[in-house]
This record gives sequence, structure tokens and C-alpha cells, in this order.
Amino acid sequence: MNIRCVLLLAGLLVSLQTFAESWYPSKWGKDDTLGSVNEITPQHITNAAKLVKTGKRYALGMVIDRDTPAYGARTVQTFMVSHGALFGNAGEPIGAGKATGNDDWALLFFGVGSQLDGLGHVGIDHVYYNGNKVHDFFHQSGAKKLSTSDVPPIVTRGVVLDIVGYLKESQPDLVMTVDGNEMLKPDVAVNEAELKGALARQKISLGKGEVIIIHTGFMALMHIDAERYMAAQPGLGIEGALYLASFDPVAVGGDTFGIEITPGEVEGLDLPVHMELLPKRGIYLLENMVTHELVADQAWEFMFVLGQARIKGTVQMVINPVAIR
Repeated sequence: MNIRCVLLLAGLLVSLQTFAESWYPSKWGKDDTLGSVNEITPQHITNAAKLVKTGKRYALGMVIDRDTPAYGARTVQTFMVSHGALFGNAGEPIGAGKATGNDDWALLFFGVGSQLDGLGHVGIDHVYYNGNKVHDFFHQSGAKKLSTSDVPPIVTRGVVLDIVGYLKESQPDLVMTVDGNEMLKPDVAVNEAELKGALARQKISLGKGEVIIIHTGFMALMHIDAERYMAAQPGLGIEGALYLASFDPVAVGGDTFGIEITPGEVEGLDLPVHMELLPKRGIYLLENMVTHELVADQAWEFMFVLGQARIKGTVQMVINPVAIR
């Protein structure tokens, strides 16, 4: 790390410590539990609809199964139940029409694959968004507040920032190619300079109440070398996160499992981007977003639509947002 980076991060840490003393109550009031989704107005939604020109839709959620790499012990296991077990009749068709059927169930962490990080997911010393202490909402059967089930549908303008494309032109030594897939090297932090560079290259700007998604290209490595994919990842740095937060987005996402650079820029400081965006600012995180099709089509802005499963008491949720352009 060079001297400029050391000084920059030292200054950031001082400013973050000062801000930490006053990060709640929220600007939406001491009783608010929704955070940045409050930024969405009816005009945001109608303006987003005007971005639909071709009718093409993109699934931003990835397909998951038992082999999907995930943080820690997270896993997903699905089970199919035949019509015999479903109807309790040893597999015989039922009724005059000889109806048969199947069902399924799962054992899963809601933090596998493409996911919404809710406001009860990451806190600071057991204090979460808007000063909610863990003992005020934690229950083994599910969170008593800050549940992702309470988040209303998110419909707004979405933007994808092609950091790979920008750095390939400006600093190609930060980009690597694996089996024909271009991606950022795992030690690359995406900060203000990279974000501004991508915005200028793509000729777009950011506004309040939007969804911002970072393309690092790194998701391709998941299907090539899962162990290497989980070991270290490029992503948002602290400065980059604060820069995006200055636009008051609803959510910030990326095409990696953690969005932020891992390991972090400051040794011993874990999940600083999560802490800055979730508890302090109520900005949701969207992890493992599928971005390569958007980038291939240069679909830099689009109508973003998310209606997550409403399972009460959840702090994360497996999701499949849709981009429409």
C-alpha cells in the first residue's frame, strides 16, 4: 500500500469514528425501520418505467444449488417430494381426472447466492440500523423488527458500473483474464476514482433513490475455481462506499458474495463497507448480482424491480431482481 493510500485511509478512519458518534437516530426519524427505501417516490417509479425501450429483461439472480460457494457454513439443500408422499395415497392418481403432483422443500441459509442484506443483518457492536440493539429484536424464531419481509417492493432506476471496462482502458495491469473471462484482480479496491471513471466512460450519472450495481467480472471465477473465488475478492473500498452513499441510493450491489474488497484495505477492520451502509445509513446491499449480460449489452441504466419473498423475521433473503430496458 502506498503512502497516499495510507494517509487517505487514516483520514477516513478519523472521519468514520466521528460520524459513529451520531449515526442514529436516522434522518427518517427514531422509529423508522425501513431505511433508504424511503427515498423511492412515485416519480422514481414512473421515471424508471420510461427507461424501458426494448422490453428486454435480465435476471440479476443466480441459480443456486448444494454446490454454490457461500460464506462460512451457509448452504442450501433442496428436496423433491413425489405425489405419493404429497397426497398420502402411495402414488396412486386421485380423482376422476387422475391428478398427480409433486412438491418440494428446502434447508437453506437465506444468504446463499444472490441475496438482499437487510437492516438487521450487520451491526456495530450489537447495535443495528437506527440504534436498534440486538436484544430489542433478536429471537430464535426470527427478528422481531428490521425483517426483510417488511421491505416494500423496490422499483426504481438501476445502474450498472462497468469497472472492468474502465480499468482495462486506464489501468490494464489491474485486470486479469481467466478462461477467457475478464475480471478485476482480487486485490483491487473500487474507490471514488474508479467509480467516477466508469461513470464518465459510460456517460451516465447517479441520482437519489436508485440502485447502483458494481461489475467486477469476478463472478465468472465462481464456476471455474470456487476455492479461489472465496479466498479473496475485489470490490468496494471504504472511500468508494462513502462516495456512492453520498447519492442516497436505495441499495448498492455487486457481482461478488460480499460486495466489498476481501480481505479489506485496513488489516483487522472487517466488513467496513457493510457497517457504513447498513447500520449507519440504512442502505441495502445486493450480493452476487448477475451483471455480465447487462455489461455485454451496455445496458448501463434500466428499470430495477425487486419483490423478495416475504418470510417474516428474516435478515437476509435469496432474491432474483429483474432489470428491464
